Amino acid sequence: MATVKLSFSPAPVHVRTARLVGVAVARRAGVREDLLDEVRLAIGEACTRAVALHRQYGLAEPVYVEMSDGGGYSVRVVDRAPIEAGLGLAALGPDELAKESLSEDALTTGVGFALLAGFVEDLQVRPVEDGVGTEVRMTWPAGRA
Repeated sequence: MATVKLSFSPAPVHVRTARLVGVAVARRAGVREDLLDEVRLAIGEACTRAVALHRQYGLAEPVYVEMSDGGGYSVRVVDRAPIEAGLGLAALGPDELAKESLSEDALTTGVGFALLAGFVEDLQVRPVEDGVGTEVRMTWPAGRA
């Protein structure tokens, strides 16, 4: 099993790098070619969401990304924002998301879950074990030829 770990400062410019590395690792893991666009988009959305949360809360801590090919191709994106921020917006409906009182970053995090659900069949969102932050775990079928 191979694992690639990235951490980057919460700046939107670094999301592209995470996407590029994610697709390269997915290809190496044996993810079908027709799924690679979904992988790229999902990693981009998950990282954008994490960056938006960090910026919204003024956190300088890095966003953490881990990619692994054990039993499929899985990607973990971890933010360090307060848990209620990272999980709370996942439950908001379209009416709440449309309210002007939500910041642009808050909208990004909430809409990101809706987009992720469209790209990833196996999507899990949960609090980080140490209680600070949210983990987004995505898995795709993979198998080396």
